[in-house]
Amino acid sequence: MEMAKNREKEISKQLSYVMRHKPDSIGLKLDTFGWVDIELLLQKMLITREELEYVVENNLKKRFAISDDNKRIRANQGHSIHIELGLTEKLPPTILYHGTAIRNLDKIEKEGLLKMNRNHVHLSSDIPTAKQVGSRHGKPIVLLINCEEMVDNDVKFYQADNGVWLTTHVEARFIKKLND
Repeated sequence: MEMAKNREKEISKQLSYVMRHKPDSIGLKLDTFGWVDIELLLQKMLITREELEYVVENNLKKRFAISDDNKRIRANQGHSIHIELGLTEKLPPTILYHGTAIRNLDKIEKEGLLKMNRNHVHLSSDIPTAKQVGSRHGKPIVLLINCEEMVDNDVKFYQADNGVWLTTHVEARFIKKLND
């Protein structure tokens, strides 16, 4: 199935909003683990199963997961509502990256990386992904995160199904600008 890019983007944005932030905006209720019945979602979003599967399969960030029985869907991470993702603590690589806009740098140098209205701070395992994330919010800068030192200080890390690394806070002392 082919889908027009603007239709794909429209569905992806609405799906992200509904599944990560406001399921009640279309009358949905996620279960404790963030899952919702696909047939109900299709009815509420007024999309076809084929459109949904296309968006899930072609989303570069792999934001969504369909259950093994193909009956439910959930977002992999990025929730601003409380969801139990069932994540297991995992030892991260020595270094991870975080992309942000340069205008955020002063605040980050003082407060570190905060989860803000989300459940976790999101970290990337590669520079291009971090740069892409940062460019969504303005002129990007990539921050290098010293995970080895964080682990030595008992900070916990998790990895979502789509490979994004998660933690609850990154203190400023563990952050360095990539070009430093």
